[in-house]
Amino acid sequence: MGTATLWLTPAIPLAGAVVLLLGGRRTNSWGPYFATGAALASFAVGVVAFVAMLGRSEGNRALHLDLFPWVVVGDLHVDFAFQLDQLSMCFVLLITGVGSLIHVYSLGYMSKDPGIRRFFGYLNLFLAAMLVLVLADNYLVLFLGWEGVGLASYLLIGFWYQKPSAATAAKKAFIVNRIGDLGLVIAMAVLFTVFGSLDFRTVFAAAPHASESTLTWLGLLLLLAACGKSAQVPLQSWLGDAMEGPTPVSALIHAATMVTAGVYLIARSNAIYDLAPGARAAVLAVGAVTLLFGAIVGCAKDDIKKALAASTMSQVGYMILAVGLGPAGYAVGIMHLLTHGFFKAGLFLGAGSVMHANNDETDMRRYGGLRKLMPITFITFGIGYLAIIGVPPFSGFFSKDRIIEAAFDHGGSVGILLGGVTLLGAGITAFYMTRVLIMTFFGAPRWKPDTHPHEAPAVMTGPMILIALGSAAAGGIFVWGSSLQHWLAPVVGEHHGEAAIPASVVTGLALTVVLIGVAIAYRMYAEQPIPETAPQKVGPLVKAARHDLYAEAFNRAVFERPGQYLVRALVFLDARGVDGVVNGISASIGGLSARLRRVQTGFVRSYALSMFTGAALVAAALLAVRFW
Repeated sequence: MGTATLWLTPAIPLAGAVVLLLGGRRTNSWGPYFATGAALASFAVGVVAFVAMLGRSEGNRALHLDLFPWVVVGDLHVDFAFQLDQLSMCFVLLITGVGSLIHVYSLGYMSKDPGIRRFFGYLNLFLAAMLVLVLADNYLVLFLGWEGVGLASYLLIGFWYQKPSAATAAKKAFIVNRIGDLGLVIAMAVLFTVFGSLDFRTVFAAAPHASESTLTWLGLLLLLAACGKSAQVPLQSWLGDAMEGPTPVSALIHAATMVTAGVYLIARSNAIYDLAPGARAAVLAVGAVTLLFGAIVGCAKDDIKKALAASTMSQVGYMILAVGLGPAGYAVGIMHLLTHGFFKAGLFLGAGSVMHANNDETDMRRYGGLRKLMPITFITFGIGYLAIIGVPPFSGFFSKDRIIEAAFDHGGSVGILLGGVTLLGAGITAFYMTRVLIMTFFGAPRWKPDTHPHEAPAVMTGPMILIALGSAAAGGIFVWGSSLQHWLAPVVGEHHGEAAIPASVVTGLALTVVLIGVAIAYRMYAEQPIPETAPQKVGPLVKAARHDLYAEAFNRAVFERPGQYLVRALVFLDARGVDGVVNGISASIGGLSARLRRVQTGFVRSYALSMFTGAALVAAALLAVRFW
């Protein structure tokens, strides 16, 4: 694919969204298939571009396309431009490939929904926005895609807007993401002030000449934006509630695309973070905290989608931590992002298949024994399970182990701490994912009487099988001859440091903690009956995990309620203070004028008497002054 046709990648799904959303009911019968075809066509364009990129020399693989001047105001000149390099190519293939499979899956999952045309229109809009984000040649075009993704996610999360919980979840996701977006807006203002440009190449070339404090602030602002989109602490609260959307939305947004946008932003801005160790330290802290936060929360969720959502938060924490390691971690962070796109999408689609077969029930305490009735779902879900907990030779084993190795290689006490956190996260991941697997597919059936579990139709199981193949094989392909690391080197650099701990030792430690996590979960959930209602007598950590470690309570206490009190105080001050003074002056003038108006009677004798009285008073005053 040449430079001139690069714009087709996002334009095709955008055209699909326009046709479906503006075409009305006349597109109901063929619209979903048209949208799916648009996604597949965009993937085909991406594959052609990938093959063409492989055919060019390593230093000549990036494509740049200036479509038209977009913003020309004073000294600010921004073109609407795209670039396709090795980093963006990884995202293009992931977004369009996994996105197309989710479109096909949705044909079966959403077949009976009356709003299916609108749903597919939103899916196409989301793909187009995400592709604009990763293909952007400058921060302003990236911001356009960034906001488009936020809009599309709002529409998809709140797709069933007639449900108050869905409408609230969509609004919450939108508001929390706007907080993060403020960081990107301010960062762009700083970039223009310091560098006079928002173009990636100009900014990154000039970054070494900026002060470290400026670059640190830029890194922190970009990290704030990443926390919003990627559901990282402290802007993680929207992710669990976003499960109110249809399950294909969860697979698309919370596995392969939207939540990885923050990772992409940091990796794309590597030239800034490489020169700002303070900002990189903040990235490491956010990744480490979120990694454990999501893992702990996932241990206590009985809702299968919310357990997987907490898992997403934790796995993206691994990615954020990896890219915070700098040149040693950029490539492995992207590797885990790609493998996660496969196995987490497979897990969510498997969860959707289970829900589809159980009257949309999401409580795992109402599942059990489904492996015999849903063999394809069980096998594909099981492959995703083995990949996420890091069992060789499945994909998660290669990417997660590389992150653990890179964390230990960071050196010193910080490296030991980060390595310990990643190992602990691996053990907890093995625990809660084994818990999900056992509660869903093993043990005695705990279904409601009107439930008749059955395997999903081929239109749903087909994409699940293909994604499971990626979950099984992608990791090995990426590490074969360090293929992905070499592929990304022109964009994010290449690291050639010595390992602090031999890779075999790290692998042994990781597999040991994984086996411990699996064994604990097996003992707790497989060797004893699972109650159909959650036990109430639990420890303080379990209680805290059920309430998302009280993050919502903290937000309400620290931000929401003080904000409400401040607004009430300002309203009172405005009503009784500002408006009170203005209204008081107005009332006083009105009352005084009403009293003065009574003097104007219209009778000549009254005016004459007033004049005589006034003259007499003046004369009396003058006489008094004279004789005093």
